[in-house]
Amino acid sequence: MTEQTPNNPPRIFKIGTTTIQSDESLVNLDNEQVRAILKRTYPEVAHATTRETTLEDGTVVVHYQAVAGRKG
Repeated sequence: MTEQTPNNPPRIFKIGTTTIQSDESLVNLDNEQVRAILKRTYPEVAHATTRETTLEDGTVVVHYQAVAGRKG
């Protein structure tokens, strides 16, 4: 198990109903850098609205909320 420093609290990324727990590869990346990685697998993240909340235990939850687009 890795230890998190106060500068890098643990993070959880939520895309719809999908939850992704941050690991060592994402610790030093900011939310936009993580977005660039996630949009390869989750294309809806590319134009999503980002909302960040902090849980009582200090875990940061980053919500990527898809923006409704125009079809056609």
